[in-house]
Amino acid sequence: MALTLYGSPGSRSPLVNWAANELDLKLEAGDLSKNPHPFGQIPCLTDDDGVMVFESGAILNYLQSKADNKGIHDDKRSAAIASWVAWANASLDPICFLETPEGKVYDTGLRSANRRIKKVDEILSDSTFLVPGGFSLADVAVATYFLYVVQFFPDIELHSKWPNVVRYMKECAGRDGYEKAFGSNVQGFVLEKLKAMESGGGKEKK
Repeated sequence: MALTLYGSPGSRSPLVNWAANELDLKLEAGDLSKNPHPFGQIPCLTDDDGVMVFESGAILNYLQSKADNKGIHDDKRSAAIASWVAWANASLDPICFLETPEGKVYDTGLRSANRRIKKVDEILSDSTFLVPGGFSLADVAVATYFLYVVQFFPDIELHSKWPNVVRYMKECAGRDGYEKAFGSNVQGFVLEKLKAMESGGGKEKK
């Protein structure tokens, strides 16, 4: 039985596809009518021996351990990747997407200064990616949320506050794995917006 992903392009599933692309893991598309997720949500991943993983962060960690053939805490780099994946889901998501009590997204918190994003910008001031050793699933997890903000709130301007984050977003969005997962139209759109920010043409509407 191959790795099988139950998902759709309009959900968070593409970030799982992006991760698999970067790790050179093949995913098969699952029949949504047979989705084993206990709450019927997506994405959900199945593997051999009855393995079933849900929640995007847990799926990324599973794919990383699958590619490494070791546990996610078996070395310094693997532990760092797992930590950033958890941070993206627990802390970055609610910053990027502000929700009503009913769970409806109404805006992004990236319009205002934020000490956590400032810290990420500082980290990226002397590092191309988040974890030493090059691009990793830590970047898939974190960059996906940042790039979703550009898709859903195209008037956003980030460069004046966090220039290193914008550079990082552009680096991640330019990868072949991102294009294969999200499509060339999405890639072209976000790269155009990010370039406009860098050139001073991405100012928010007043």
